[in-house]
Amino acid sequence: MTNHLEQKLLSKNIKPTPVRKLVLKKLLDERVAMSLVEIERKLERMDRSSIYRTLRTFEENYLVHAIPDRNGTVRYAVCDDACTCEPRHLHLHFLCLQCNKTYCLTDNPVQIPDLPPGYEVRSADFLIKGICPSCNK
Repeated sequence: MTNHLEQKLLSKNIKPTPVRKLVLKKLLDERVAMSLVEIERKLERMDRSSIYRTLRTFEENYLVHAIPDRNGTVRYAVCDDACTCEPRHLHLHFLCLQCNKTYCLTDNPVQIPDLPPGYEVRSADFLIKGICPSCNK
């Protein structure tokens, strides 16, 4: 697993430090978008500022994307390998109102509407709220 983590970091030009590998491993293991506070709770021995700096580095290098939830909290999810967070890579997100987990629906791209001349799309968020399959049983 360590080799996989290092390769994933290096593929995005990120130096594979122990802190970065731990944060990436936690994001990959959880398989849902996580907030800074949630990651901090899971990585008890790591301080918040180290996690925050790591997430910013990941986001700047297109390893993770940030997803605002219904409360304004930002959650982070690992990008697909080919993602550069351009509008063509944007996808839907699903927030479960029961378990409060946010899922990336990568097979559902965001449809960017035609905008008036002079407007340039850099990012778009589309958050669907409902009940996930696990909670819907």
